[in-house]
Amino acid sequence: MTDGISIQYDSSDKLREECGVLGAYDFDGGDVASTLYYGLLALQHRGQESCGIAVSDTSGPKRAVLSCRDMGLVNEVFNQDNLGKLKGDIGVGHVRYSTAGSSTRENAQPLVLNYVKGTLGLAHNGNLINAPELRRELEYTGAIFQTTIDSEVIAYHIARERLVSRTVEEAVGRAMHKIKGAYSLVIMSPRKLIGARDPYGFRPLCIGKRDNTYLLASETCALETVGAEYVRDVLPGEIVTISPEKGIESDKSHMIRPQDTARCIFEYIYFARPDSRLDGVSVYNSRILAGKFLAMDSPVEADLVVGVPESGNCAALGYSLQSGVPYGTAFVKNAYVGRTFIKPGQKSRENSVQVKLNAIREAVEGRRIIMIDDSIVRGTTSDRIVRMLREAGAKEVHMRVASPPFLWPCYFGTDVPAREQLIAYERDVEEIRRIIGSDSLAYLRGERLSDLAGGLGICRGCFDGHYPMEPPTEDIRGEFEK
Repeated sequence: MTDGISIQYDSSDKLREECGVLGAYDFDGGDVASTLYYGLLALQHRGQESCGIAVSDTSGPKRAVLSCRDMGLVNEVFNQDNLGKLKGDIGVGHVRYSTAGSSTRENAQPLVLNYVKGTLGLAHNGNLINAPELRRELEYTGAIFQTTIDSEVIAYHIARERLVSRTVEEAVGRAMHKIKGAYSLVIMSPRKLIGARDPYGFRPLCIGKRDNTYLLASETCALETVGAEYVRDVLPGEIVTISPEKGIESDKSHMIRPQDTARCIFEYIYFARPDSRLDGVSVYNSRILAGKFLAMDSPVEADLVVGVPESGNCAALGYSLQSGVPYGTAFVKNAYVGRTFIKPGQKSRENSVQVKLNAIREAVEGRRIIMIDDSIVRGTTSDRIVRMLREAGAKEVHMRVASPPFLWPCYFGTDVPAREQLIAYERDVEEIRRIIGSDSLAYLRGERLSDLAGGLGICRGCFDGHYPMEPPTEDIRGEFEK
């Protein structure tokens, strides 16, 4: 029998990403709701708070959009009955975790907007840094908002620009001149599926094809789940328009120099599924490489290297491959956890039921352990896991972290909290080591980050405070929203 030592796993010490987006258009006229459902299941890791699907029949009336959205996981919100009612050959889907905007059903996406030109269905991943001023501008010209999310600001601007534009894609381009920040958009118009990515490329977006159905998705894992072939990534600053008449059209007028792009590095370190490829770079290989860099830069004598599941496992394997220290499993994580695990907001986090993580005594007793995790945010989990390993009999516990220390907040869709809540704020590595109780501690060196993204442009603002654009003057992150 396995002797397990357990702790209460503090979910507030893990990063959360805003959303996952998905779109599908069957040129043969088949229903796309089930495709969207299975694709959203593959993107569930990007948001477990709410989800939704909106579809339309391109051969029917322009305002006929059917939608279903609610709080909960994909397999909780959707069933055979409500999916069967979503009849349409074009549609968009969304999974959400809120970093700005309340956790309510009204804020679930996709958003469906009815206006004089027809309808828009919109799914958004990211955060706008100028959303408050854009919202006020719209409110003073008569707009009435139904949600508190910046995605509705985007939808309104697209709808307004459509009134003076020849096409919906032109309206999207006009709106892109006004909105600032991180956004990957999937938009359903009455006859077109449109994808758009901000000029910095903070959040991923790719194109897929299955027979005569075209898809847009946050990650390639969603394409593979529904049997679609990867076509290519939507480039930073690009707008793609998908229609039966013209296939995939591209507008690259909003692109910036490749060296100025700023992909979120945590897509590679933690957010994306390891079987995804982002802008042509394997997430699995990125995490293996992070572990190898840790072994090269911060070696230590040990008997076993282990990852904190699930995000630390690939980096731990990379450390083992580089160092020769055997790779093993030291933890069992309870997979059957409720949605309290991902409730946003500090107050609800502290009141949530904690997720249990168990150590396998037989794996660690009497051994020197190297424990690898993707990051340390507040530090409340790391000290408990170190203590748990010691209680399971580990002789030494050496912690290695597959990212640099967090020193600054994020304004682009990742819930890195206020500086005062970060364990690395005004503390050096030795002080942090004493707090978490490990025998040694080392972080990934900042100069290694670019290699994890294959040399592509990345954002490292949460590590050094140098953001790719001027941060907002008012807090848009909703960290303390009630």
